[in-house]
Amino acid sequence: MRVLLVKLSSLGDVVHTLPAAMDLMRARPQAHIDWVVEPAFASLVRLCPAVDRVIEMDLRRWRSAPWAASTRAAWRAFRADLQQEPYDWVIDLQGLTKSALVSRLARLTLDGVRIAMANRTEGSSYEAPTRWVAHRGVRVPPHIHAVERARMVCAQALGYDLPDEGPMGLSVQAQQPPSNEVVCVHGTSREDKRWPEAHWLALGHHLLQQGQVPVFVHGSADELARSHRLASALPGSQVWPSLRLDELAVRMASTQGVIGVDSGVSHLAVALGLPHVQIYNFDTAWRTGPTHAALQLSVFAQPCPSVQAVWQAWSQVGQQAPHPAQDHDLYQNQGHSA
Repeated sequence: MRVLLVKLSSLGDVVHTLPAAMDLMRARPQAHIDWVVEPAFASLVRLCPAVDRVIEMDLRRWRSAPWAASTRAAWRAFRADLQQEPYDWVIDLQGLTKSALVSRLARLTLDGVRIAMANRTEGSSYEAPTRWVAHRGVRVPPHIHAVERARMVCAQALGYDLPDEGPMGLSVQAQQPPSNEVVCVHGTSREDKRWPEAHWLALGHHLLQQGQVPVFVHGSADELARSHRLASALPGSQVWPSLRLDELAVRMASTQGVIGVDSGVSHLAVALGLPHVQIYNFDTAWRTGPTHAALQLSVFAQPCPSVQAVWQAWSQVGQQAPHPAQDHDLYQNQGHSA
């Protein structure tokens, strides 16, 4: 059996789809699972033990120069890669026109089936072509967590029961014993999801007083500048260099945990099973936030959570972090239930 999963972007959406791949592997161990994804997230998908082959689709770059000879050549190469093998199941887990195009281009076996979501869910985009190209649509509850939505679509498509819990889908080996670093994720795609810099400074002082080292990560020039501003006001803190997602995951696995805004990197912390506090300025944690309450918490308030609320949450989950002084072999994380 060959299965193609289509989830092209973004980071958080890709992370939320990993458990569905793990479910599929456990329910159908004979299945060969391929995944189509944008290059920026391909290294992360390759860390998922359920995925046999990652097919990269560089749609963002192609859109910037659609008529260039290099774009046409890259498109032909992608299509040839996608159509190497016919699939028994093609499952569109994105629900957008771009994912519908991939689903339609994929080759099917004689009895192959294209699957898509049959309806939009709250807080998520949904475009009609995804349903037009599908042989069968899977209807899901409108009010549902992003992880459970992907898991439900795959389970109903292939006819297996969902376990109550399962691994998040990242297999990462830390390259060093646990450190005293705490990853601080301030960057997000939306201005209204940010946490004030003054709050980050106050939180950083709390961490330093407890012997923990705030480390700041970044994915853009603006985020890098903000990281340096924060670190310069917090002697003893650090700014990590730019890292690929797989490199970031490995480095994060050796830390005490992650405190961050609602962003893809914070969702990565959940997938790694790290102690984590996720900061929400909107009441949307039910849809994308962590649910493993003993280890990971979300904090919501408007206009934003207070430093005290975030610190109290970290004091609770941070107790689960490995102690830096402990004698550790390589730490292998198979993930926690979402």
